[in-house]
Amino acid sequence: MRPYAFLLYPFAVLYNLITKIRNWFFELGWLKKTNSPIKSILVGNLSVGGTGKTPMVEYLIEKVKSRQKTATLSRGYGRKTKGFHQAKSGVKPSEIGDEPFQIFEKYGEEISVFVGEKRVEALNEIALNFPECELIILDDAFQHRYVQADSSILLTTFDQPFFSDFLLPVGRLRENRNGAKRADLIVVTKCPQGILDTEKKDLIKKIRKYNQLAPILFSSLGYGKPYPIHLESPFTRNVILLSGIANDKQLREYVSENFNLLETLKYPDHHEYVASDFKKIKQLVEKNSSQNPIIITTEKDAVKVKSYSLSGILEEIPIFVLPIQVVFSQEDEQYMESFIEQVILQKK
Repeated sequence: MRPYAFLLYPFAVLYNLITKIRNWFFELGWLKKTNSPIKSILVGNLSVGGTGKTPMVEYLIEKVKSRQKTATLSRGYGRKTKGFHQAKSGVKPSEIGDEPFQIFEKYGEEISVFVGEKRVEALNEIALNFPECELIILDDAFQHRYVQADSSILLTTFDQPFFSDFLLPVGRLRENRNGAKRADLIVVTKCPQGILDTEKKDLIKKIRKYNQLAPILFSSLGYGKPYPIHLESPFTRNVILLSGIANDKQLREYVSENFNLLETLKYPDHHEYVASDFKKIKQLVEKNSSQNPIIITTEKDAVKVKSYSLSGILEEIPIFVLPIQVVFSQEDEQYMESFIEQVILQKK
């Protein structure tokens, strides 16, 4: 809970009333839900971020892209454009948003990446003009109830599960905890390696108060081998960590355990990097120059710093990207594959 939360409590009560009325209108049919014209799976959460949506979207992409023509659709948070757009060669993060750009950079022509704040209109546009699209992954659309997806996955973190959080502005919830009842599948993300069965049972028990039917799975984050933005960059284990994500706790822990972490430079989620930020990075590199440090950053941040790394302030600084992926236990992995096969790929 945030400091001085009691001062914000009246605003949280009002926010709760507004979101409850809105959800009630949808349940009564006074606000219309439209079935997706394309087979769809929704990935979302109840909080304002940091639950690992993008790694989960990428996990789903990896599972389905070779079997069905796949696309993603998101609002494109933080972009400077409006309306419906398809990611194409030469597009910038500011035009489609950080996460869609990251996905487009990673998968290119293997999938289609779309953004549109009005999801119903965007889906109709895709269905009309991209008939080859067989499956669409709706990114961060749990509260966008105007669209009725074929199936929905709700994410909540191990450290900050939705059932112990509070509504904005006291906490980080975008709607009442009871919204979890709409999920077809719930995934507890960012679990520690070797999570105990007793911990899982305790989480399941508490989640069941809000959703009695949805299967509950547990995932953790796996980190790949850092790769350079510059192909010729030499790698050292002396690291300055740069990130602009909602929750960097596990990232910092991983880097500190596996590398010699010299400095940490953290910015807010969706931070728009400017020249002064890169000057600060250069100063930290110069401060630690005797140890020949490298910069390690996330895939999400890398797409923003890449243009600066090729020339100008960061030209001589070795920058490496640390890839992140979702990891399930063997049992939960098998269930996810079955879920995708039965509910997504075979659904008429």
